[in-house]
Amino acid sequence: MTSDLPDQVAGEDDQEPSLEELGLVLPPEDAPEPFHDLLTAPEAFDDLLPLLPKRSNARQTWRVTVSDAKYHWYDLFAGFPERPDIRDPIGRQLRRMQFDLEATMEKRLIYFVINRPIVRFDHERSVSWAFFSLKLTVPILIGSEGKRGTVQMDLEIPFAATFKKPIVTMTDCFITLNWGGLVEALSIHEVLQRYDHGLKIPSKVQYVGQTKDPAGRLARARLSAVQRIHYNNNDHHDLLLLVQRMQVEVLCDDGDPSEKPVNQNAVAADMLLKDRVDAIECALIRYFEGPIMQGRTSREVDVRRERLREIEANNHLDGVRIDLRIDDDNPYNELYSIAAPASRAHIFDCTFKDGAAMTVPLPQETPGKARA
Repeated sequence: MTSDLPDQVAGEDDQEPSLEELGLVLPPEDAPEPFHDLLTAPEAFDDLLPLLPKRSNARQTWRVTVSDAKYHWYDLFAGFPERPDIRDPIGRQLRRMQFDLEATMEKRLIYFVINRPIVRFDHERSVSWAFFSLKLTVPILIGSEGKRGTVQMDLEIPFAATFKKPIVTMTDCFITLNWGGLVEALSIHEVLQRYDHGLKIPSKVQYVGQTKDPAGRLARARLSAVQRIHYNNNDHHDLLLLVQRMQVEVLCDDGDPSEKPVNQNAVAADMLLKDRVDAIECALIRYFEGPIMQGRTSREVDVRRERLREIEANNHLDGVRIDLRIDDDNPYNELYSIAAPASRAHIFDCTFKDGAAMTVPLPQETPGKARA
């Protein structure tokens, strides 16, 4: 599928903006690039030998599905805005969104950096109500040219409301619904994900990463790879993070090692989970970014190859099948990239050979067919 979205991911030899232009400062010495966490020095395990996982010698195949997914509007955090005023409804919503994203930095989750054409509320036009219902029609502006459109919000009266209809106010990014006893604030992208509209636009995957980062740089907009994408796209596109929790089914004659009683300690459980998420991340990078791994340094490519060799050997891994389907009708779930066509049902097999990931897309199932 062709698209007018530009391929903005910078290559290693391209002229890139400086850290100052990106709004970044030099990272602290104790916060190396996240991909350095892929490899752990052997001496780090010296005190943990009794807790290390007991692995199986049987061959394994993994089947990966999405158990949970959530979008975060990255533009609201980039540029290091001041701490939101929690006395204001929009400020409270912004702070909740910050807490939500910050919490993912403690977990091993996958995130996609995605671009969509810029969309804003048109606060110079008025909203309108249906005669006999709480169906609210909200004007919006689409794209950098500001094409007019609408979204229909079919509202329900919340429990704490004292008004039959809310008082509606809009900024370009937020709509506020004052129900008297309760005030709701929703961003434009939350509205587009929750209510009906005619914007059937796929989301372009620009980058794939893993949220686990004690320094929390993704949530603080201090991750240089993501900031470069934001820098190159912020004039005409909105940047969102799609964070996904993956569920892994292990097919093995000896059963799933993570379910063995001997591996029910925190160290063993995290090491087994790390193997799985690291392999999934590399497979998704290969699928969406292609074999060149655009925007990633040769050092990162080498580290990932070494890590995949380690994972394949430790787990006797034959391959991974990844199914990215999400069970809802959100048009944001239609993803594509420079290497993958637009689809809500990206399903592919991935095998590993000498540290290289090789992906093969599987035919899409017909609509309505049950998931295997």
